Amino acid sequence: MKKISRSIIRFFRPIVRFFDKWLITPITKFFVGAYDFFSNNGSGIDKVLVNRQSLVVISLIFALITFYVIDQKHVTLIDNSAEVLDNQKVSANYNEELYVVEGIPDTVDVTLVGRKTDVYLAKQYPMDGVRLDLTGYTPGTYSVNFKYEQAVSSVEYKINPSTVNIRIYNKVSITKEVATDIIHKDNLDTRLNVDSIVLDRDNVIVKGASHQLEKVAIVKAIVDIDRIGNVKVGSSSLEEVPLIAYDSDGNKLDLEIVPSSVNATIKITSPSKEVPIKLIASGELDGVAIKSLTSSTNSVTVYGNQEAIDLIEYLPVTVDVSGVKEDKTYKVNLSKPSGIREISVKTINVELKVDNIVSRDIEAIPITTINLADGFRAQAIGEENRTVTVIVNGSKDVIDTLDSSMIEAYIDLSGLTVGEHSVEVKVKGDDTRLTYTPRVKEIKIKISKK
Repeated sequence: MKKISRSIIRFFRPIVRFFDKWLITPITKFFVGAYDFFSNNGSGIDKVLVNRQSLVVISLIFALITFYVIDQKHVTLIDNSAEVLDNQKVSANYNEELYVVEGIPDTVDVTLVGRKTDVYLAKQYPMDGVRLDLTGYTPGTYSVNFKYEQAVSSVEYKINPSTVNIRIYNKVSITKEVATDIIHKDNLDTRLNVDSIVLDRDNVIVKGASHQLEKVAIVKAIVDIDRIGNVKVGSSSLEEVPLIAYDSDGNKLDLEIVPSSVNATIKITSPSKEVPIKLIASGELDGVAIKSLTSSTNSVTVYGNQEAIDLIEYLPVTVDVSGVKEDKTYKVNLSKPSGIREISVKTINVELKVDNIVSRDIEAIPITTINLADGFRAQAIGEENRTVTVIVNGSKDVIDTLDSSMIEAYIDLSGLTVGEHSVEVKVKGDDTRLTYTPRVKEIKIKISKK
């Protein structure tokens, strides 16, 4: 008990000293001084004031009155303060099954005004939310006041804005087909491919105001590859795939979708195919011809979606030989064609060997037509316009093995109609080591209706 008593005495001693120093003692000194002044000057001060003990009691009374007045804020010595509580969440009470409400802000700011101690206390007791009570409201436009509970009655709570303009609509619904969209597909192993995605439902219900539903262009199930975890060949299940509605510009729409998510089964495959490398020379050499163009790798394995794999027959590799006049070795980075995600070989070495240029005429190459409009037919005017002689330049070793069937001569009839026309002759060949030039630049043809 003695220890407790000493602790209590130690606690109150500073408080007593504070009041004695700043209130009782100054006031007592004031009255004692007044007493001395009037006594020395023979004033007829009241007998009560002449008594020093009475002065002490009166001083204490004045001290208590002064403290009370200050505490009750009847003087201007109290410091007021203001604190802003940003982004206080707003909740609304209405029949969500029947109505859609537009104009409700997600958050508002609340300003607390009062004494510093009261404001500090109010911040420790958070507000019980800011609410809009729309119970009983029907479709229409309204200006509604926010409601809230004051945690501390001595603090003034000011909401910004204090009112909000809202519009209530009847809620309607439509049925939309669900499409799929894959995100983080780039994180998938390049040798793997998403073959198919099957959802546990094809259609969902979208709810909202009629003018909102008019904007819905598509509803997508967003399949996140990263959620699958250890992705490998086979089927994987993904639950609670979120659904999002979009407008025709690809913007998200904040609408209710029932259900809000679906389950998906993702089939992962690894389509591949070994294809040969086809070297294609581009550009003109400097006074020499290509004798050979060979690669350190003849074939590669490509990976991608099955459609691209089925279409690809070879991997084209272009080598720029512009200005070359002697043998040269190239290091070429392989490019992935459209739909191909991975190539087994990234870089190859290509060896170019050159030779002297020789020429050879390849005669009687048939001339074919391309891009002739429907409903017309084209005929060469004269026998000499049915075939053409092609001048082939290149290395003798290459020309000697040339098959004339590898050369094609043709004319482009785009935009031509009935009548006689002079048309440019074009030629091309499968072997890019050679150059091909028609001996006759133009031929005459006649176009007529069928």
